[in-house]
Amino acid sequence: MQMLIQLSPIIAMLAFFYLAIIIPESRRKKKYKAMLDNLKVNDDIMTKGGIIGKIINIQERFIILQTGPDKTKIKLDKTGVLNLLSQVETQDKSEKSVAKKET
Repeated sequence: MQMLIQLSPIIAMLAFFYLAIIIPESRRKKKYKAMLDNLKVNDDIMTKGGIIGKIINIQERFIILQTGPDKTKIKLDKTGVLNLLSQVETQDKSEKSVAKKET
């Protein structure tokens, strides 16, 4: 019984670590993977490097991105995609509508 009481703070810290870090990270990874799996041609995206462009071709692991006024084509690994701009715009609009309702 004495041993269990001594180990209880360590067990509590491990449980907190799991609940505060591991679970939210796994949810974020699932959401990111779902976003990558649902990429379509003509989607506007932002890369992790800050490049904004339109998808013109999707392959197994790579995408071809068209960007800029001269329509430069860039071959990019799918994991280089940060987010879909259409999702970001939708989230911004919903956040603004919630803020307007609160005021």
